[in-house]
Amino acid sequence: MQAADVCTTQQAAEILGISVTSVQQLVEAGVIEAWKTRGGHRRIPVAAVHAYKSGYTQHSQDMRDTRAPRPGKASGADALASILVIEDNPMERALYQQQIASWGLPARLRFCENGYQALMEIARDQPDILLSDIMMDGIDGYEVIRTILDDPLLADMHIAMLSSLPPQALEDRGGVPEGVVFFAKPVNYDELRGYLRACCAAHARRGASA
Repeated sequence: MQAADVCTTQQAAEILGISVTSVQQLVEAGVIEAWKTRGGHRRIPVAAVHAYKSGYTQHSQDMRDTRAPRPGKASGADALASILVIEDNPMERALYQQQIASWGLPARLRFCENGYQALMEIARDQPDILLSDIMMDGIDGYEVIRTILDDPLLADMHIAMLSSLPPQALEDRGGVPEGVVFFAKPVNYDELRGYLRACCAAHARRGASA
């Protein structure tokens, strides 16, 4: 294989528009083919990078093409707001499940364990409200949120980030994006309950006026 046929993790990250860490995680998970040189440097076939990129792009587009439009929702389960939580820690997922279920919100709750799974789920069935951890293996919360904010079809989604990152670490990563709410971990559940109630009320108003 010639040099032009392979690339570094940095070059792969630039092609895919994601972080080097995310590329490394995709490689380690076997999603993208790669090998290491004798010097320990990872090399990735350019064709494998483009195959992953085109496969994900096509999958997302297919899901959008077949996704039902979001008209006003009048009654029953369709009137409920959809909440998607991205959290890789099973104990925290269980705690969110217990807390949010106890609040009696007019909402359906579902979970994803990582950013890649979340992007697939969002493309299949867009949630009304997204709660996302930041630090996750592979595609992290920042990359999921950036993808959503760059997509006009997802513009009406309520988004909140939940993280234990200190303020300076957040600033080093670009801060909290405009229009996104931030909750520091450990989460103040009274504040989170108030936020979700407001989001559900906004969803109900939008459905009633559509």
